[in-house]
Amino acid sequence: MLKPEIEDGQQTLADPQFRADVLDGLARRPRAIPARWFYDRRGSELFEKITDLPEYYPTRTERSILETACPEVATLAGAGRAVVEFGSGSSTKTPILLDAVAPSVYVPIDISGDFLRESSKVLGDQFPDLLVLPFEADFMRPLSLPKTIADTPKLGFFPGSTIGNMIPLMAVDLLRAMRSSLGVGAMLLIGMDRIKSEDVLVPAYDDAQGVTAAFNLNLLERINRELDGDIPVDAFRHKAVWNDDRARIEMHLEAVRDVAFTVDGQSFEMTAGETIHTENSHKYGARDARILLRSGGWTPVAAWTDPEGLFGVYLAEAQVERPAP
Repeated sequence: MLKPEIEDGQQTLADPQFRADVLDGLARRPRAIPARWFYDRRGSELFEKITDLPEYYPTRTERSILETACPEVATLAGAGRAVVEFGSGSSTKTPILLDAVAPSVYVPIDISGDFLRESSKVLGDQFPDLLVLPFEADFMRPLSLPKTIADTPKLGFFPGSTIGNMIPLMAVDLLRAMRSSLGVGAMLLIGMDRIKSEDVLVPAYDDAQGVTAAFNLNLLERINRELDGDIPVDAFRHKAVWNDDRARIEMHLEAVRDVAFTVDGQSFEMTAGETIHTENSHKYGARDARILLRSGGWTPVAAWTDPEGLFGVYLAEAQVERPAP
């Protein structure tokens, strides 16, 4: 039975998958909780603040690349496509693409429903002649797009290097699922962060103002609120490290003292120094990015980067699925 929760004065139901992922993640060793659960309303708002931080280069760098690349994307993709954005957030980069490609419809997909509807309204006001169809869903799960766009050729949009939050095997599975959802003749515009100096990478995930720390710790607040937890949030600190062997930034919540707590009636204990692994952010060289796309069923057709080579944006087309012999 789903447990009623209170949010913004209304009763809601805790997501059963959230409960399952949290309980399983806290019980396993090493402990880990999937990063997608960062994005309740507060988490989404904090992430938008992160994108404006001076240390966080990906957003402003990708935006500058898109301003240069999107006219060419429009030529390669053609007008009239349905733009489908996976994990749209506040859609701050989306107007650059929509201005260039003249789509027939825009479908933003996001797990945070209230945030999705608000950002969709803002974008609808900005493009009054464009049909905007917000779609509340977790794009990490199988999904069927609105029937309204069933026969419209699609351009998937996956900016922000979100693909880097997944281990490569999961990233390949997601790319294949996107190809299946978007259909025959689809194209995909995707951002991927590149490998660079640790001195640049770590501050981007551990900023001086502590916004990323608040974003990470908000996961514990959400667990307490939605899953009847009593985790002492002050017993944990945000930790970001570069794992060179796996070419990724890892975010953890580290216990600063021995701590015991309950979640959904289950008891847990952690010792000082033990962590909950909350996020990976894999970085890809240009060759690695092309290999990843091809493994996921996409053929790269164009690529762009910034003058410093910090970030990459790739346009790919769906490979034709051939029946098994």
